[in-house]
Amino acid sequence: MFRVTARTVLELGSELISSDMIAFYELIKNGFDARTENGVEVRFNVVLGLRSFSSLRNRSKEQEVPLENLKERCLSELNSSATTIYDQARKLISAADSYDQLSKALTAVYSLNTIRVIDTGSGMSATDLEKKFLVIGTPSRKIAVEKSVAEGHKKPDFLGEKGLGRLSAMRLGGTLSIETARKNDRKLNHLQIDWRAFEDVDKMIEDINIKASTSGKKPSPDYSGTVLTISELTSDWNEGRIRQLAAADFAFLTNPLADSRNRPRIVLVWNGERIPVPMLGKSFLKLAHASIWGAYTVGESGPQLTLSLKLRELGFEHPVVEEELRFGEKDLFAMIRGRDEAIPEDALTDLGPFTFEAHWYNRRRVKAGGGMDREQILKLHRQWTGIRMYRDDFRVYPYGQEKDDWLGLDREALMARGYLLNKIQLVGQVDISRSANPGLVDQTNREGLRETQEQQAMLRIVQFSIQDQLRNAMRRAETKYKAKRARPVEAKTEIARLETRAQKAISNLRSVTTNQEREKIEELQQTLLELTELAKILRERNAEVEGDAKLMQDMAGIGLLVEIVAHELARTSEHALDRIREIRSTATSDEVVTGLDGLAASMKSIHKRLRILDPLSVSGRQAPETFSLTQLISETLEDHQTQFNRHGIHLKYEPPKDRFTTKTVKGYVVQIFENLLANSVYWLSLEKEKSPLFEPQISVSIVGSPTRIIFSDNGPGIDPEHKDRIFDMFFSLKESKKRRGLGLYIARANAVAAGGSLELKEEPVNDFGRLNTFEYCISEHT
Repeated sequence: MFRVTARTVLELGSELISSDMIAFYELIKNGFDARTENGVEVRFNVVLGLRSFSSLRNRSKEQEVPLENLKERCLSELNSSATTIYDQARKLISAADSYDQLSKALTAVYSLNTIRVIDTGSGMSATDLEKKFLVIGTPSRKIAVEKSVAEGHKKPDFLGEKGLGRLSAMRLGGTLSIETARKNDRKLNHLQIDWRAFEDVDKMIEDINIKASTSGKKPSPDYSGTVLTISELTSDWNEGRIRQLAAADFAFLTNPLADSRNRPRIVLVWNGERIPVPMLGKSFLKLAHASIWGAYTVGESGPQLTLSLKLRELGFEHPVVEEELRFGEKDLFAMIRGRDEAIPEDALTDLGPFTFEAHWYNRRRVKAGGGMDREQILKLHRQWTGIRMYRDDFRVYPYGQEKDDWLGLDREALMARGYLLNKIQLVGQVDISRSANPGLVDQTNREGLRETQEQQAMLRIVQFSIQDQLRNAMRRAETKYKAKRARPVEAKTEIARLETRAQKAISNLRSVTTNQEREKIEELQQTLLELTELAKILRERNAEVEGDAKLMQDMAGIGLLVEIVAHELARTSEHALDRIREIRSTATSDEVVTGLDGLAASMKSIHKRLRILDPLSVSGRQAPETFSLTQLISETLEDHQTQFNRHGIHLKYEPPKDRFTTKTVKGYVVQIFENLLANSVYWLSLEKEKSPLFEPQISVSIVGSPTRIIFSDNGPGIDPEHKDRIFDMFFSLKESKKRRGLGLYIARANAVAAGGSLELKEEPVNDFGRLNTFEYCISEHT
């Protein structure tokens, strides 16, 4: 049987209660768990600070200052505001007739300092003190909490459940005195603990004798409550520090966005003077430049995420932009779990409902409003910055503290372009519940939630909402409403990076092709050189007109579009390399050449798009060509057959007898069709991983009048609410590593550029009420 040394209690307390603020938090929660009727009061009665005490006592031992002078210095260091103990402290110091007596007097004066935590809750009996309070890790509250969770209560009976909060008093001082009573008690119940007794390395825990006692009248016959008196304080307390803690920490102990009438009452008192605990006014949030509100629910139809976004002021002229977004189970499964993550599907349901909100401020653009001047708003922003977490209206530490970047916002902001959504710019919180979110459990040391499947799911939902949806809404508004200037330096860097990727892909293509096939590779190399040269010309043109206001509008959007085209160039080359590797072992040389033909057509199309982007040059010289659409689609599908086989995808395609001879930009057709195929393979493989018995299928047909390609699959499909949104720039529901949101945007742009269209059809809908069918209408050139 294990035996426990007395000093283990000290070690346990120091490990579990990591800061003074955590200690106060635990003691205050205990007061509310006791159903206090008047809130919880924390009263500091400090006549001599720790720093002054240590300095003065050392001087009394050194005996270098005349005794009377030193006594005067000691008296001047006393806080006269501590009226209840000030006179007693003066008498102790004044009575000292020697340096030794003065040292003892200073020790006695410092022991007068106390912190009292007061509640008017249910109180404790003498038996409770011995059988519950003195039992570390007592299970009574944990049993009650688990019962309320199992019975589906809206809130659990208690906030705390580990039975470790009593160690918080040890963090704050060397001794603890408890005075408590229940309503039916006739007298007060007492308990005295000297934590210093646990320092003896030779003592076992059973050697420390602590007994409860009963004596003294209650303040009133029906009184109930508890007073914890902590002395021999271990930290230096002064009025300035208390005011700072009130604004920076106590203000956040309970939900700052809750209705003030229902917010738990916490009172701070310094030497008899009440220190105000600030409240966050809702008017401040209305001054945010952009906001997002999220609600995650789990109903009969499965989990759903609903987002509301509002963009008020992004730094350029635009109307207030409001968006409502909804993501169902299929979307959530893909974007949270994806194909490469270890989060099981059950985590989305087991997580339970929660809400969150975040408000973004661009500090450089803050201006007066809401009855406040600019400096007042900036001060409020500094005070409330960060995204915190609250469980049942009480804070979960350390989320939202200055050094805590639990959402990875700063890391993401460093890598992102455009709007920086770092933690310093955001004010907000996540609201969870012990009953509704049983899988979100604190670590024992209060340093955040345990890393569970539910915790990971919650984290990624909030990250997806803020990092992706809020930022992308800003970028869409910028694209729509702001006349953009090209940035040649950034474009040059990005083009250089993507050129390196494309060169590497072409080099690898050389290594897996025969001499006969390398003629095609050389054509690709030449095309890449032309593209690079043209991008250089674009940058030079941009530099020439940068100072000319009349031509600025013509240059709008070039930087972004060049980046998109460069992205497509690199993606196409890398995709071709993967394709060649897939079929190399079984394919004939003709099949490889066919694949390279498709790649060449795509790159020629990109070449033309780059020329169109240059507003000062003649249009691209690549003209539409006449070809058989049936042959092109058939050869492309044959080229993908190895990939289909690997993923177990059945292809439903019957080549029409009609050749569907078409005159258009062949590269556009290839790019659009390849994009549809790539997306379909991704979503089908994801559904296959989720449901092993699922039999994935892709259906392709070509019809006339007008010439159209009908493309569908039997995968999870697209929510009708996102019917048009999937073509927006940067919109994507893939997992974070694959989330780019450019594919369908580029595909539709290509279709429109050629005079055609690319749409997601409203009919038919699949078994989940979602859409699976794309229609690409090809407009012929005359």
